[in-house]
Amino acid sequence: MSDLPAVPATPVGRDSGLGYQVYRPVLPATCRRSPGRMVLTGDVDGRCEVFAWDAATGAARQVTDRPYGTLLYAIDADAVIWWFDEDRNGRGTWRIQPFAGGPDTPGLTGTGPGRPCGLAVSDGGTVALGLGDEHGLRVHLGPRGGAGREVLRTDGHGLLVDLAPAGDLLAVARGAAGKDAVTLLTPDGAVVETLPGTDGRLWALGFAPGRTTPELLLVAERDGRYVIATWRADTGLELHRWCSFDTEITARWCPEGRTVLVRQDRHGRSRLVTADLDRRELAPVAVPVGTVLDAAPQPGGDVHYLWTDALTPPRTRSLLGAPLPGLEAVPPPIAGRADDVWTPGPDGPVHTLLTVPSGTTGPYPLVFLVHGGPAAHDRDAYDPAVHSLVESGFAVARVNYRGSTGYGPRWRAAYGQGVGLTQVADLALVRADLVRRGIARADAIGLWGTSWGGYLVLLALGTRPDLWQAAVAVKPLADCATAFAAGTPALRALDTELFGGTPLEVPEIYARSSPSTYAAAVRAPLLVVAATQDAKCPPEQVETYLAALRASGVRHDALWLDSGHDGHDGGDHVQVLHRALVFLDRHLRGPRRPPRAAYEELPAPSGVGARGPAAEAAVPTRRNAERR
Repeated sequence: MSDLPAVPATPVGRDSGLGYQVYRPVLPATCRRSPGRMVLTGDVDGRCEVFAWDAATGAARQVTDRPYGTLLYAIDADAVIWWFDEDRNGRGTWRIQPFAGGPDTPGLTGTGPGRPCGLAVSDGGTVALGLGDEHGLRVHLGPRGGAGREVLRTDGHGLLVDLAPAGDLLAVARGAAGKDAVTLLTPDGAVVETLPGTDGRLWALGFAPGRTTPELLLVAERDGRYVIATWRADTGLELHRWCSFDTEITARWCPEGRTVLVRQDRHGRSRLVTADLDRRELAPVAVPVGTVLDAAPQPGGDVHYLWTDALTPPRTRSLLGAPLPGLEAVPPPIAGRADDVWTPGPDGPVHTLLTVPSGTTGPYPLVFLVHGGPAAHDRDAYDPAVHSLVESGFAVARVNYRGSTGYGPRWRAAYGQGVGLTQVADLALVRADLVRRGIARADAIGLWGTSWGGYLVLLALGTRPDLWQAAVAVKPLADCATAFAAGTPALRALDTELFGGTPLEVPEIYARSSPSTYAAAVRAPLLVVAATQDAKCPPEQVETYLAALRASGVRHDALWLDSGHDGHDGGDHVQVLHRALVFLDRHLRGPRRPPRAAYEELPAPSGVGARGPAAEAAVPTRRNAERR
């Protein structure tokens, strides 16, 4: 059912008196048949845990209590709460609990552990679970709480998209550009139809709720635009070309009729529209200027959405004013100014979201906060790192370099100078522009990025060493070939597409785009944060990079966390935020000091090999399998 996402959440935590904050709320998941019953995550002593909230009483109840927190949750149409019981490597099983409380039981028995790769429940209570392992995707089917049977096994990357309301059809996605982008199957695993993405990328979103005849919602990329599409067995794939957009979209079925809610990301901001597929009509949904991080249509024409802008922390809102769970410990708005900067570039202007401290003038010490992905973008949205940096006197630049989403297919595919190297060229271009405008101090410019953003930080340090005075790379991709060998099927598929082959097929391309190739050229002080259980950016490849730094005598700090890529513990987030801020402040604003020793590393947690053990599994969410 399309209204049952496996929603990832991030811990909420705060630290007083040190000028930094961690705060990332999520939109509550709503029970389709009982819309007043909701599930969300909240902070429990620095951990992210699942809560049930009843609008009729306004009462919240804690559902989960695990040592390292709980990240994934859902609620089905019968108000049964689902949550993913994973270990520290991201492998686990789904469990269920009644909304009113009671013992936890398995969602399906006999499935074995795996990475979460999709969850769906039919109107009759039939459950479909997607679980990933080192080989690929397994899909299990069975009655809720009963025994599951394996109905599908695929090699390589795959995601269970949805199960039709009547339980008679499954939708499974592979690569959006592949010959089997979307496959429709019966519950016994027989293929009904395969929809290719070879004529243009194709993404499946979910079946229409409450229908006896299954109808699947999709987005197709055609002729440089993103088009709403549907599939039914009697009509096949139908492109609704009147409902197309020039930048990336996602969509959800509305509870009534053949209407969908479309959320468009465009130039760092969002807009919502409803599309009536029968009347061929688009209608705007009135939301404030800024970013809608998530939106869910509700009965009676209501929409629940999570809104923010660059200076304002996220707020949950209802279009019709329905009660929603309150948020505790909400930080104040950022005391700064937010502007847009457009810098001419070879494939069009590069868009930067700039935030500077209020009541001051430049030039400022400036930090490039580099977004991950690669298929993602920075938004006109609150970020706790921006808040912390601005409060500490820095200006912050968030650049939507080539390859970012939100600017159309041509911009997303613009890798003309090579993977990573194209994006670094854009960072350098914007740096020069901000210095020329008198916004940035040329002698006090830093970089800070996580995951794919951390990769770009390391690559920028090695390929353009004279442009930066300090850098922080958190859980980065650091050695491309080693990461491929240690990665999951989903990430190997992503790398194969990006680089045009595997490291064995195109070794020179991987080497040219790998930060480890340029490690000896790094000159700026560098802090590397890595995680021992990280499966998206495995610890082995970080250690390969650190070894190259040590061999060349390049000064750096290293901090190892005993966690996975996403992290459930708010304490880890606060620790990294604090360490990064102190590091950047020391090197960009503090007095000049004599050079330090060649490097300083904090030891890995006990039981870990040479500062980086082998990671066993990944945690690709249903949303994507990219390195965020």
